[in-house]
Amino acid sequence: MKALLLFLAALHLITACATQPNPLAPLATQAQKPKTVYVVSHGWHTGFVIPADALQARIPALKTRFTDTPFLEIGWGDKGFYQAQEITTRLTLRAMFWSSGSILHVVAVPHNVRRYFANSEQASLCLSERNYTALLDFIAASFAKDPQGQVQPLKQGIYGDSQFYEGAGTYHLFNTCNKWTAKGLQQAGFDLSPTFKLTAGSVMAQVRDSNQTCPQIAP
Repeated sequence: MKALLLFLAALHLITACATQPNPLAPLATQAQKPKTVYVVSHGWHTGFVIPADALQARIPALKTRFTDTPFLEIGWGDKGFYQAQEITTRLTLRAMFWSSGSILHVVAVPHNVRRYFANSEQASLCLSERNYTALLDFIAASFAKDPQGQVQPLKQGIYGDSQFYEGAGTYHLFNTCNKWTAKGLQQAGFDLSPTFKLTAGSVMAQVRDSNQTCPQIAP
């Protein structure tokens, strides 16, 4: 009897150790949510609209300048042409052949991007984390830096809460604002060659034909 009791006690301890605590089910791998960015065309010029905090983490001066905005629109172009109040043939030719340098236009954009740019053609892109990071790196590298590594603000922008900044790179006939956007799309994983993407229409056509656009949602 004593041996039987010892056997039952040992069996109880073994089963208790085997089941307590209960084994946890393996955690399901959570798929990363795509990152949404926008491409906007103003007829002759295209640019990106991206979450502000992501770019501000790379360029803190943009956080100081744009303290409370969910999105930033970024466009790149010729310094003289982009800042002009009136576009003339002389300005256009100078930008194409004798550019005075490149510039970035940064605009604070509210939550409803589609409504803010209601009069402009626009498309939303759903990017993987890797492609999103690559696009952010491309945009951040487009800002010229001073010897201390700081971006260089210029005069106030042309609409909304906006600011011009000194740009990196050289603007010319075959390196336009729209080619800059195409290069950014290529960095973001689009299978395209920026070589002939010189007009806003060619850039937006490429975006529309891609498989990275987000499903349409109500504005």
